[in-house]
Amino acid sequence: MKKFTLLFLIALVTLNFCVKAQIQQGNVLIGGNIANLSLGLNKPTTFSADITPKAAWFIVDNLALGAYGELGLQTQSGEGTTVTYSIGGLGRYYTGTDVNVLKHGRIFGEATVGIGGVNLRQNGGSTNGFDFSVGPGFAYFVTPSLGLETLLKYNGVVGFGNTTYQHNLGLSFGFQIYLPGKETANKVKGDVK
Repeated sequence: MKKFTLLFLIALVTLNFCVKAQIQQGNVLIGGNIANLSLGLNKPTTFSADITPKAAWFIVDNLALGAYGELGLQTQSGEGTTVTYSIGGLGRYYTGTDVNVLKHGRIFGEATVGIGGVNLRQNGGSTNGFDFSVGPGFAYFVTPSLGLETLLKYNGVVGFGNTTYQHNLGLSFGFQIYLPGKETANKVKGDVK
């Protein structure tokens, strides 16, 4: 069993050094990010989490356009609940070559625009309207089709409610699955024959 585990680890490390990112034209990105994950155990008890699923299509090499959705929840006993939401379009651009520090990493920029809101259940304060965000990120490709990433973004909501503008700076972590597009899949099938 120890030999099998050692061989598996060696194969995984070898594969890790041989991968290339699937960010070519026609490929698809599916995944999401998690931010603000917290569970307070002392009184008053608190819970918070933001989940952002994403899907995009690479229209040219290194440039993907798609859609995203976000749902956030922050609760504190006795203080109420804050709900955040948004839905809209996203754009992501990856740097042209692998980063030298980590051979299989890429720096990217991501921007989103859509409709969203921040609603405080108790003590007022809500904004609903135009949602936007922009920021840099780093994706590390564990395999050719799986990337782990971190993303630092400025998020803002402008619109109607008790407060006309709310904004924050957020750090999120996530994973993306990079699937070959139809043209890439057909090329691979042709190469196999």
